[in-house]
Amino acid sequence: MGLSWQQGPLSAGTIGHFLTPEPLPERLLFAERLRRRMRVKFNDTWVADSEDVVLLHEPGRYPVAYFPRADVDEQALVPSGKVTQHKDLGDTAWFTVRSGDRTTERAAWEFTALPGHAAELQGRIAFAWRAMDAFYEEDERILGHAADPYHRIDIRSTSRTLEVRLGDTVVARSEHPVVLFESGFAPRWYVPRADIDQTRLRPVEGQTFCPYKGLCDYYDIGDARRAAWSYRNAYREVDRISDLVSFEQDKVEVYLDGKRLYLEPGQNVVPHGVDRGLDVDEIKPH
Repeated sequence: MGLSWQQGPLSAGTIGHFLTPEPLPERLLFAERLRRRMRVKFNDTWVADSEDVVLLHEPGRYPVAYFPRADVDEQALVPSGKVTQHKDLGDTAWFTVRSGDRTTERAAWEFTALPGHAAELQGRIAFAWRAMDAFYEEDERILGHAADPYHRIDIRSTSRTLEVRLGDTVVARSEHPVVLFESGFAPRWYVPRADIDQTRLRPVEGQTFCPYKGLCDYYDIGDARRAAWSYRNAYREVDRISDLVSFEQDKVEVYLDGKRLYLEPGQNVVPHGVDRGLDVDEIKPH
């Protein structure tokens, strides 16, 4: 999301381009100081606590936080002897993370043969997000992945008419939908439930999680599987879409002022699964 995910400016599928006389490299990595205190918890122990975190953005990945070794509990890191190759940053040494009677293999890593232009990552440790119990900024838990400071969501009201059809059936028609603009994604149109024939929505099992919007429920419409979704209790920052419904434009027909909407290439959502150990009760306070 944001800078390097989906269709962000540093992603492989970006919809824009840099106005430069010479073409840029196919892959651009971007590192910057996070300027926020960040902590990592494992087995009820803080294994990292730093105000000097560097955030690495690389194409097609969520941002990753790198902690200086001085701010990591060295006793928690057990060298595994495993070394892999990063295509841009060279040798990658892996660690087992240990705290008390609990260990998790390949749960942290360090770049050990960095090229000169990437020296900012020298001597820094990253932790696999799902291998840890929790990441925090100050005293607030960060869910899903490290927060991307370039990720933005804007929600706008409109008087345009949105209509959703499945074949000859009108599933929804609204003259007051809202549109959600999110960094790297296609605009998404949300409709109040009062403007939907809700007999057409069939709830299905399985939820996805967005670190910026919350837990997402899905619906089948006829033979169109998971063709609609709703954040029943969206985070307060985006509560204008709470319990509204949006529709997948490549599974049902969505018309805006009579013109059918289509997703551009690369605009299909890649959902992020729920964190290990994360349940609904933990998400609700956010």
